[in-house]
Amino acid sequence: MMLQATDLAFGYGRVKIGHGVTLSVDRGEVLCLLGPNGCGKTTLFKTLLGLLPRQGGRLELNGKDIATFSRSQFARHIAYVPQATGAYFPFSVFDVVLMGRASRIDTFASPTMADRAITQDALAALGIGHLAARPFTDISGGEKQMTLIARALAQEPELIVMDEPTASLDFGNQARVLSRISSFAGSGMAVVISTHDPSHAFACASRVALMQAGALIAIGKPQDVLTSEALQALYGVGVAVAYLEQAGRHVCTPTLIERNAP
Repeated sequence: MMLQATDLAFGYGRVKIGHGVTLSVDRGEVLCLLGPNGCGKTTLFKTLLGLLPRQGGRLELNGKDIATFSRSQFARHIAYVPQATGAYFPFSVFDVVLMGRASRIDTFASPTMADRAITQDALAALGIGHLAARPFTDISGGEKQMTLIARALAQEPELIVMDEPTASLDFGNQARVLSRISSFAGSGMAVVISTHDPSHAFACASRVALMQAGALIAIGKPQDVLTSEALQALYGVGVAVAYLEQAGRHVCTPTLIERNAP
């Protein structure tokens, strides 16, 4: 397995958020993490990325303890896509994506023509080449998210970790991002994402992990894990899971919404 966590404990300082987490992800696979707010998803992600020290257990990248990697070495293997947020400096979209090459550029060296070509290819792959000269501060939320994904792609990683990549995006941009995630896995990358929409897991995930109170309560294929009963226990609301023939996959919807009769 490319990334393997075994009996992982994580948290902040002396505060333990989660424990006993065992999961793995391999090349060509999308692992989707689902769970309610406050269950520890973001803290787990920060631990998987080495941004927080683990409090127990093992965490290995290609069979090696992640503590043995320098940050630059680590960045050559794993890229991180946070949720799009405000930016304080008006870097061009091209320059933001070019920053993804930092781990592959020697100290005090300048980006090469090859680095710039890889950046342009990443922009084209996300369909945002036309935004290259635009200030990152001036583009829409969906365009910002696509730019951050392009930056991760420019790193040429083996694994991309995405924290709620579809959050705050409109319907069309959600579909585009999910399509890109599937294409990354199809090209041989490993992808780990978190989302609040179980339907998104059905759209792109190879496996799903359900998280509650800092622990994994289920992990497996979406059709096996994402049942009405499991989702109701996870979120505390009734959930209907149905197969949508036109889309060729399952979708989920809460059942507590009341509608007025016509």
